[in-house]
Amino acid sequence: MTSHVFDRPLFVRRKHFIQEICCLDDIVDFLEEWPEKKRGAAHVVMLRACRDAVVGQFPLSAVRKNFERFLKKNDMLASIEEFPFRQQSAGDHNIGDV
Repeated sequence: MTSHVFDRPLFVRRKHFIQEICCLDDIVDFLEEWPEKKRGAAHVVMLRACRDAVVGQFPLSAVRKNFERFLKKNDMLASIEEFPFRQQSAGDHNIGDV
């Protein structure tokens, strides 16, 4: 089975959170949730590219790059700096505590 996981994730700026897109299935889920009234040629082409990538007829790297462009066009591409990571050291928690 061929892996459909990207080398590095993309981050999508949603209304109340940042969504991580790390594989082909994540893109398909995102596109299927896209509002019908906003769907256009780019949406159709992206879905077709995803389906072609599943069967090995389109490069996964090209799907990722085109989805990145799709997000930029819709002002939804987030940078890693926007992703809310919490720094935690080993001293912040006790191992084995219930």
